[in-house]
Amino acid sequence: MAQKDYYQILGVGKDASQDEIKKAYRKLAMKYHPDHSAGSKENEEKFKEISEAYAVLSDPEKRKQYDTYGSEDFQQRYSQEDIFKDFDLGDILKEFGFGGASFFTSGGQKGRGRRSSTHHSFDPESLFGFGNRGGGQQVQRKGRDVEYEIPLTLQEVAGGTSKTITITNASGGTEAIAVKIPKGLISGKKIRLAGKGEPSPYGGPAGDLYIRSKIVQDPVFSQKEYDLYVDRQVKLTEALLGTKIDVPTIEGKHLSMKVAPGTKPKSRLRVAGQGLPHMKGGGRGDLYVVIDVKWPKQLNDKQKTLIKELSETGL
Repeated sequence: MAQKDYYQILGVGKDASQDEIKKAYRKLAMKYHPDHSAGSKENEEKFKEISEAYAVLSDPEKRKQYDTYGSEDFQQRYSQEDIFKDFDLGDILKEFGFGGASFFTSGGQKGRGRRSSTHHSFDPESLFGFGNRGGGQQVQRKGRDVEYEIPLTLQEVAGGTSKTITITNASGGTEAIAVKIPKGLISGKKIRLAGKGEPSPYGGPAGDLYIRSKIVQDPVFSQKEYDLYVDRQVKLTEALLGTKIDVPTIEGKHLSMKVAPGTKPKSRLRVAGQGLPHMKGGGRGDLYVVIDVKWPKQLNDKQKTLIKELSETGL
């Protein structure tokens, strides 16, 4: 799937304000609007492209999703119909002064008047391929998609699990749904349950239900993406001379790990492939052991004497 840089399409920077985005779209719409295309297929495609970019960047939530996940992941999450949902292109163009009576014949010539067998009103939904289609049949629009946040422990993310959630169904009652949570469902990732979203107000299919996770704080491990972190404490002498430590894994196993002589505080030792499993494509993150050196708060007389002797050696 080709990636789309919506900012580049509109010719604005990623920090552009809503007013700047609107002005950029208006300028391009004036140039590529079908009223000015004279049957140009190239201009029509360009108009579709800039309208799609504006539909995303003018919507704070869609823009946030696009900025967060990037073009490829955004296009997997949002269909064309999702992008233009709640986006009234006709009203927007009317605001820009195009009016509501732009028409095309099947031969591409434009005219004005009522819809007839030879003149077809400019319909944004039809132009973008999810509204009126051949034969005059109306494609039924989906209901709104719904997101459901579910708390998961790191152990559940590592091994996968099953959960039962309760949602409100189309009839207004409640429905219990068993959800299979795949391995690797970290924060920011979603799974889709088709047809479990809100019912369509237009008689079409229901929207989809997206399940996203909220990672519950773990007493032993911390997490960043697919990598895990665990703190291990060693004595000052062990940091200087080297030692072996016991390291837990997310599956409940224990590894014996060597700490090299001279290890500094806050050093990170990497254990490859012992992090969380990737949700797609296989592979795992890594486990990082963060070394904390225990410093004595107080020295006894013998320790003071030994430290002084060490000091005399130049250490």
